[in-house]
Amino acid sequence: MTILVTGLPRSGTSWTGQMLRASGELVYVNEPLNPERDYPGVLNGPRPWRFQYICADNEADWLPAFTATARLRYRFLPELRRNRDPGSLARLAKHGTAFTLGRLRGRRALLDDPFALFSAGWFATRLGCQVIILVREAVPFVGSWQHLGWTVYFHELLEQPLLTRDHPGLLALREHVGSQDRLAKAAALWRAARDVTATIAAGTPGVRVVGYEALAADPLAGFRDLYEWCGLPWTDRAARLIHRACTGSAAERPFAWSGLTRTAFRRTDSAAAATRSRLSPAEARRVTALVR
Repeated sequence: MTILVTGLPRSGTSWTGQMLRASGELVYVNEPLNPERDYPGVLNGPRPWRFQYICADNEADWLPAFTATARLRYRFLPELRRNRDPGSLARLAKHGTAFTLGRLRGRRALLDDPFALFSAGWFATRLGCQVIILVREAVPFVGSWQHLGWTVYFHELLEQPLLTRDHPGLLALREHVGSQDRLAKAAALWRAARDVTATIAAGTPGVRVVGYEALAADPLAGFRDLYEWCGLPWTDRAARLIHRACTGSAAERPFAWSGLTRTAFRRTDSAAAATRSRLSPAEARRVTALVR
């Protein structure tokens, strides 16, 4: 059964995905719905919106593509038709090998994709995925986005009519279109994602909502529980890798970069990272008021 790890960007999806990959039972597939990537070998589907919404009414465009990805069937010909430069050919060899060997060895696909958040219900019901939704507290989430200079363009959500039809509360985001207040926009995105996540989790079997801060505070206990839920073997090797990855600095990496792309994950003291806030006290109070 395929595993999907999702949640808003900067909510710990890459970290969680890498810790699950330490089981040795998964092929890690990073952000197939990222609109800035065009890798038809990995996902041979339409060009997605940011936070693409997939449901029964548009699944004809997506179900065959994600079925192939979930079964670790790399699409060599579509990739060759689209990308032929030396770097792309090297990536094709890497991705194609990971898919093919993983399938032959009976591995499962692990999709790490924050852009799949609003489609999490579809992944659970139609693809049969076990879905883990990471939720980070509002103040550190907004602080992380502020630190990176990120913003959100709400037209990418509002111009998806199926999304606003099924989640009409998102229409309240119209007031932020064109705003330059990055802090308020990040808080509005967090609030909208919280409400959609609650709706999905309440009505969809196979979806589990996990608090990032709680998982980071006690990663060994938290991941042992997630391993059991996902049907992954909890071994001494997995526990050792997770312990090393969640303590200390990034100077010594517990395992080499692998999988299909680099991710935002770095070795770190996860408990300390979870409590870090890059906002001033006044900004933190404002975020708290905005999401309330």
